[in-house]
Amino acid sequence: MMPRRTALITSCTALTLALGTAACGGGPVTSGGGDKALSGQTVTVAGVWSGTEQGNFQKVLDAFSAETGAKTQFVSTGDNVSTVVGSKIEGGNAPDVVMVPQVGVLKQFAKSGWLTPLSAAARKSVDAGYAPVWKEYGSVDGTLYGLYFKAAHKSTVWYNPEALDQAGVKPPATYDELLKAGHTVSDSGLAAFSVAGQDGWTLTDWFENIYLSQAGPEKYDALAAHKLKWTDHSVVEALGTLGKLFKDKELIAGGRKEALNTDFPSSVEKVFGPKPRAGMVYEGDFIAGVAHDQFGRTIGKDADFFPFPAVGHGKAPVVSGGDAAVVLKDGKNAKAGMKLLEYLATPEAAAVWAKAGGYLSPNKSLPLKSYSDDVNRALAKSLVQAGDSVRFDMSDQAPAAFGGTKGAGEWKLLQDFLRDPSNPKETAAKLEAAAAKAYKD
Repeated sequence: MMPRRTALITSCTALTLALGTAACGGGPVTSGGGDKALSGQTVTVAGVWSGTEQGNFQKVLDAFSAETGAKTQFVSTGDNVSTVVGSKIEGGNAPDVVMVPQVGVLKQFAKSGWLTPLSAAARKSVDAGYAPVWKEYGSVDGTLYGLYFKAAHKSTVWYNPEALDQAGVKPPATYDELLKAGHTVSDSGLAAFSVAGQDGWTLTDWFENIYLSQAGPEKYDALAAHKLKWTDHSVVEALGTLGKLFKDKELIAGGRKEALNTDFPSSVEKVFGPKPRAGMVYEGDFIAGVAHDQFGRTIGKDADFFPFPAVGHGKAPVVSGGDAAVVLKDGKNAKAGMKLLEYLATPEAAAVWAKAGGYLSPNKSLPLKSYSDDVNRALAKSLVQAGDSVRFDMSDQAPAAFGGTKGAGEWKLLQDFLRDPSNPKETAAKLEAAAAKAYKD
């Protein structure tokens, strides 16, 4: 599908906020908008998105182009953002803007001296529209570098209502009930879960929800900062809880071997595609965009979710994540890149993707009516109202070598655990060794 060009900023006030202009009341617009002051300039944006997500973000970039006249070029980095961007900087071909998916990578970039602090206009928008936690995660040593444009609600289990209805299963409230419901679904003819084991980041999300609920927020924060070792009993216990799912051949579509060869989009297809093979798939709210755009599912009708259930005696977890836009000093058009960030900080920019689906904004100034359906409105309301009580994705807070690199660190070790979940204690020891090295470096 070709991206739509949409001009969304209709008021002088919004244009001033988005583009740093001071031209209301009939004066000339000097930084974009009506006179297309950025015409002839190109902003290069790098990020992990591909497929549906990339297409929807392109709509946002097209709206920016319609307002400013600037051209945009999106470069997909794949999962190894830090490696790809580092290579581009060294090669003299740095992008202007990077959408950073991990807090640890943002910190790495800042400490390497690669980033430009957010402009006054962007900071003003963050102060006005974002809960303090988002500013905290976008800052390094008190300086704000990152603007969280896209957030994720990572405590959601998505299901095919027809599959659960056929099995007579209701959304469970506890992890034990979740496994029990999975067996009932499996007995009805479909596997319970589709697991995207080829993408290690999905496995870290499984672990984090279990750990936050089972071990509690204080230990979660300590482990995220590596003030608690991964050999702690609470980690071993959480791996054992996750292993109950991984060990059970009846619960995972195609078993562990097939799960290790299933990427994220394919895991969604197995639940919401034309020939479903599983009743449920765990991941964040962005599943909605894939289910709708690629498989024609109506969100809330034939694709729905329930909250990740509470584990043991703990509370139901609320884990989030997000993509922060940063401006690189070495970009060929960093000034225009900052104008893009000022635009991304507005509710008008967020509304473009909110309408398309598969998206949540941490910007509380975005009206809930901007979302395309009641499910996403409920997700957005939950995320925004959670405020500072949300716990950010643990692997995204870690150094990239441990929490954000394909084929290494936590991603690889949890894939190994999926392959053989028989020894949680041994896996915990390997995780601690990898974490100790990454945090030391």
